[in-house]
Amino acid sequence: MMAALAFGSLGPLAMRPADAASFDCARASAPDERAVCADPTLSAMDSEMGGLWFAYSRFPMLMGGNGARHEAARDFLAARGRCGADAGCLTGLYQARIAALKQQIVAFIAAMPPP
Repeated sequence: MMAALAFGSLGPLAMRPADAASFDCARASAPDERAVCADPTLSAMDSEMGGLWFAYSRFPMLMGGNGARHEAARDFLAARGRCGADAGCLTGLYQARIAALKQQIVAFIAAMPPP
């Protein structure tokens, strides 16, 4: 129930139009970026991940937590680059990152004291 409330409250932060990546496709130059922009499913996953990242990045972290959060984002981008234009690799990577962000958001919300 807590997860449903958590994601219901994200509303427009978690979902964007399915045909738009979270970055400017006009400037896409790397194979992974071009693959995301060319594939509506990958583009939608990138948008969902971008919305989740936006929400997650707004949560206050204890000392060191913010650095770890940004390191995980850099690691994702590096892994995405290693996928190149491989849609299967990119799909699996996005699925894992989206699941991890959702889990981190739910955990943060669950740890909040009741109002």
